[in-house]
Amino acid sequence: MKIAAIDIGSNAARMQISSVLTNKNKISFKKVEYVRFALRLGMDVFNTGSISHASEARIKKLLQAYQLLMELHEVDAYMICATSAMREAENGASIVERIFNELGMEIHLIEGEQEAELINNVIVTVLDDDKTYLHIDVGGGSTELNIYKGHKKVTAKSFKIGSVRLLEHKEAPDVWKKMQVWVNENIPKGEEVIAVGTGGNVSKLFNMIEGKKDNKASLKDLEKMRNFIEKFSLEERINRLQLNADRADVIVPASDIYISVMKWAGANEIMVPDLGLKDGILMLVYETLMNEE
Repeated sequence: MKIAAIDIGSNAARMQISSVLTNKNKISFKKVEYVRFALRLGMDVFNTGSISHASEARIKKLLQAYQLLMELHEVDAYMICATSAMREAENGASIVERIFNELGMEIHLIEGEQEAELINNVIVTVLDDDKTYLHIDVGGGSTELNIYKGHKKVTAKSFKIGSVRLLEHKEAPDVWKKMQVWVNENIPKGEEVIAVGTGGNVSKLFNMIEGKKDNKASLKDLEKMRNFIEKFSLEERINRLQLNADRADVIVPASDIYISVMKWAGANEIMVPDLGLKDGILMLVYETLMNEE
């Protein structure tokens, strides 16, 4: 069986096709295809409030390409989710309707809480029973914060601040303060807190850090890498550091969110599992298929 997840974010759209593997009644997903394309819908929405005709045309072309890939791979089921940029766009719902009518592909506009819940379903699998975690997921348009005690989520909050929104200076002036207050009020006092980072930017930062242990990096190492990248011009980040063009301009603003939240929470290290929204969507697609049988 093959299933697919498509995540249309504020910066990029991703599709992952995975085979469903069963070993002694344990289910796992093996990636067979992964495609990422920089739609940058947040540039439109956070500046004008809507998605341009040119961007809508690119969405349709990209989804047609994804559709063909899924046909070639003989995908059994898939799901498309769109996050902050498309859900905030004045014409987001009408674009979703036109795409369904023209391509037969249904796009689900999910709220920040739904996005966090989908990621939660896969994040809990890498957490220990007896530790306190602060999960930080930074997208292009929003940041989701979740506090876990072992495998149980204690509380969560979505904030309208993200890498593209910061790049365009479209964040609300008080959002940093609101986020800090929420962290201070909800992090258990006197407990060691481990940060868990998801999102393309923290994954790239993590991969660039030398000497890290397993899947963890220190706050100090994260800050050093952020400051190292900031020294380079955009062109140098692309050519010397070999960052994708749509990653090179947002990685520093995104890292500022991770670092700030970690400092407020008193978290000295961060885990960076190779998991995200697409993995949560895959899990939901599989569970839906099983419930239909």
